[in-house]
Amino acid sequence: MKQRLKLLRPAAMAAALGGALLLTTAVPNGPAHATPDQRSATAGQSAAADTPVGINGQLKVCGTKLCNSRGNPIQLRGMSTHGTQWYPHCLTSGSLDALAQDWKADVLRVSTYVQEGGYETNPQHFTNLANSLIQQATDRGMYVIVDWHMLTPGDPHANLTKAQQFFTDIAHRNKDKNNILYEIANEPSGVSWSRIKSYAEQIIPTIRAIDSDAPVLVGTRAWSSFGVSEGANESEVVNNPVRASNIMYTFHFYADSHRDEYLATLSRAADALPVFVTEFGTQNYAGEGDNDFTMSQRYLDLMASKKISWVNWNFSDDHRTGAVFKTGTCDNPGSWVGTAPLKLAGVWIRDRIRTPDTFPVG
Repeated sequence: MKQRLKLLRPAAMAAALGGALLLTTAVPNGPAHATPDQRSATAGQSAAADTPVGINGQLKVCGTKLCNSRGNPIQLRGMSTHGTQWYPHCLTSGSLDALAQDWKADVLRVSTYVQEGGYETNPQHFTNLANSLIQQATDRGMYVIVDWHMLTPGDPHANLTKAQQFFTDIAHRNKDKNNILYEIANEPSGVSWSRIKSYAEQIIPTIRAIDSDAPVLVGTRAWSSFGVSEGANESEVVNNPVRASNIMYTFHFYADSHRDEYLATLSRAADALPVFVTEFGTQNYAGEGDNDFTMSQRYLDLMASKKISWVNWNFSDDHRTGAVFKTGTCDNPGSWVGTAPLKLAGVWIRDRIRTPDTFPVG
């Protein structure tokens, strides 16, 4: 597989480095993803109790599953931001209200690119921006994946010092929250699993010294494919796991490029390891081209059957088909609610976040 071309983005908004996001303390009233007995248990309580975080509380890894505070396996479904250096104007009070209330998303992945005009150009700005988005998702009762979006170079050790500083700052600010998951390396590539494991075993203690409860998500080899894109498979992780508890391993796929071999790898890996799909698209590996909704649904059926949590790429108006909003929406926003502002991929994924039971496994 070629590297996905996520770095070829429009040079959006010279004001991005100075733009401030609106903060709100509004909490949605819409139902979260919960079983009927969970919903009845929260009936009559405050609106916050009927959000994903209100229902499930502090998450933890139990066996191969992501579990809620009562030890019950759950599946989170949600969206990833695009790079916050390019598309902060797509992340407004209105769009995040829509994600929480209209889409009924459980989780927001906040993607802080390291290079490509991201964190390394202004660490304080991008740390503040991540904290702002974390707080906004928290106010709406959603979980947050704090994504250290390393892409090029593909060796996570290249940014080890920067990562330690970023996660130290983020963890100190958010250690008292119960809705945080830390994704420590987006898509390692061109390096061995042992090299990635070594990085994880240095970053995880940095986080745990400050925030001891939050799950940590570890990227896998070959653009988080468990090595498939570089001729390997999940066995290298199964046979040599990271020496840490309360962790999950990430898997990424793009349905029009990543076919049966990838699907089978995800299925096997999820039987042996805790897996979180922190990024996927219905298009090719560059997030563009035609949508393959049939193959995408096969992945979603598998993930539903095994309770594998997932996040779709991406919540922006980038010109590629993988961005959910029609191009220009974020510059001239009207209503963020409903399907009118969405591309085909946005309509499809909103339906599956909003009403997952409408699309049964099988």
